[in-house]
Order: sequence, then C-alpha cells, then structure tokens
Amino acid sequence: MTEAGPGSTGDLTFIARPGPGAPVVFLHGIGSNAASFAPLFDALPAGLGLLAWNAPGYAGSAPLADPWPVAADYAQALARLLDDLGHGAVHLVGHSLGTLIACAFARLHPERLRGLTLAAAATGYGVPRGGVLPEKVAARIEDLARLGPAAFAGARAANLVHDPERHPELVARVEASMVQVNPEGYAQAVRMLASGDLPGELAHVALRPGFIIGVQDRVTPMAQTLPAADAWHAAHGERPAIAEIDQAGHAVYLQRPDAFCTALLEQMAGASARNPEGG
Repeated sequence: MTEAGPGSTGDLTFIARPGPGAPVVFLHGIGSNAASFAPLFDALPAGLGLLAWNAPGYAGSAPLADPWPVAADYAQALARLLDDLGHGAVHLVGHSLGTLIACAFARLHPERLRGLTLAAAATGYGVPRGGVLPEKVAARIEDLARLGPAAFAGARAANLVHDPERHPELVARVEASMVQVNPEGYAQAVRMLASGDLPGELAHVALRPGFIIGVQDRVTPMAQTLPAADAWHAAHGERPAIAEIDQAGHAVYLQRPDAFCTALLEQMAGASARNPEGG
C-alpha cells in the first residue's frame, strides 16, 4: 500500500494516499483538520485513493479573503485544489461543518461527484452574510478569544465523544486536533456555519446523498440530521441512504472507525451503481 503523506498546492494543505480511479475526499469539521482522518486511511481498502484537505484557515491552509465566507466560497477553494491535483470526479465525504461545504460543492459541480456522504451533518442557521450571529454561534468566537486554543479545546472536546469518561484517549485525540485551530480561520468557519442552510442546499443536489449518524451525537443529533434528509426526500421523491452507528457521538468516525468505514463503503457502492459515470 502506498503510504499517506502531507502535501500542499497553491494556498491549501492536505494529506493524501494515491490510488486508482476517483478518490475519496474528506472534509473535516469546524474544530478539526485533515489529520483527524488518519484512522480511516488505515481502515479503508488499500486500493482506494484518499484525500483529506485542511480547509482554508486550518493547519497551514491560508484563510479566505472574505472575513464572512459562505459555503460556496469553500466549495470553490476545494474545486481549485482538485484541479491542481488533477482530480475530476470524486466521492465526497463531509463531517459536521464539512457537510455544508460538500453540499455546496455538489450543487455547484454536480458533474464532479461520484458519491456524497454527510456525516454528523451540520444544518446551519440561515443567517445572511454580514447579519447578526446567533448568540451560541457568536459564543464560539468569543470563547476562543477569551480562553485561548488550549483551554477552548479542553472545554469542548469531551462533548464530541459518547461516554467520554470511558474514552479518555479519544477525548485527548479530539482535543489535540481542536487545540490547533487558527483563530482567524475558525472565525471565518463560524460565520460560514451561521450562513449555512443544509436542507436548502440539498433540495438542489441531484445525486442521492448518504447520511451517517452517531446515535449518541449531542452536537448534531439525529433530530437535526433527519430534517435535512427529509428535505432531499421532499425534493426528489425517494429516501437518501441513512446509516445509524450506535455507541458513537459527534466524532463518529473516530469513535467507531470500522463501523464508519463499513457504512461509507456501502454508500459509495450504492452511489457508484446509480451514477457510474460520475455525472
């Protein structure tokens, strides 16, 4: 197996494992980075090409120019990265905030999509660019500025893990990713989250998405994810694929990597059967 390694192109950084065919591209959440997907790189079949980006403003990737970007701005940055790396159609996997970027990419570049998996989906708040941030959203930026990255990560990491007292090593892993956040990039991502509208985006996505849900997720609970799935159902007349993973919180791919990979591969196979040409 070809080893995964770091790379950069333009103003974006990533980790990648080369492989034939359309790569699987992972988009991390608001408090994470590309390296968090390393357990999946170890668990997924050796024949798959894999790519995990560091979103603009994360882990060496330059922030976007607009202080209040929207999901489409990140999606266009992703398209540029894929262009630079010579990738056409891809299987796209978004986690949390990454689901908003994934859906924006699917709407803007449907011909480049082989599959779309949305894990621990963040639905957004529908705030217009430059509007007033909801109080709990604004608190993310304020808390990071007040506490600093280390204390901020220490205060939030356990909430992403189901039964954190029994999984201190997993909490530590989540915290280690979160402590690396760049305040400027994080603030941009928070504003993008505020402007996000996952159900609205999904209504304009033609490809049948798959959802992966941690049953014990307290950050983006099932009651939040299912209305997003319902929005695609209402627009297209059929149900998206939904996989529920028990004994997993918001960090579902870290807490249950084997179960996550099984669900992901099943959804990818279903998407490929429906959409063999990727367009």
